[in-house]
Amino acid sequence: MKVTPEKNEKVANMIFASIYPLYWNRLEKNGRTKEEFHQVLEWFTGFNENKLQTLLEEKVTFREFFKEAKIHTNAHLIKGVVCGYRIEEIEDEFDVYKLCRQMEKLIDEFANGRKMEKILRVEKK
Repeated sequence: MKVTPEKNEKVANMIFASIYPLYWNRLEKNGRTKEEFHQVLEWFTGFNENKLQTLLEEKVTFREFFKEAKIHTNAHLIKGVVCGYRIEEIEDEFDVYKLCRQMEKLIDEFANGRKMEKILRVEKK
């Protein structure tokens, strides 16, 4: 599937705090802890617990969320299909959409029981 400018804009304007509980509920049902969830988010975005809480309280959009993030240098290793979109085929101009799908891929892997070492990608040498 192809991302459109409209789709990118729609996702960019969504409030992160409205989606966060959906991510958390899925993980909690699969026996994961909030500390582990936040570890994954911190690896991907650089946001510690306090900063994440502040962003949730401020009800930032995904655009603002990712603008403040320090995306991990190995995020390019996050590949695969999420919601019908192959992450590595999402064009760079749709950066917010691509970052959302990368984060969702991490959460999917985590919910499905993948080991933390695999989720927090290390580039092969």
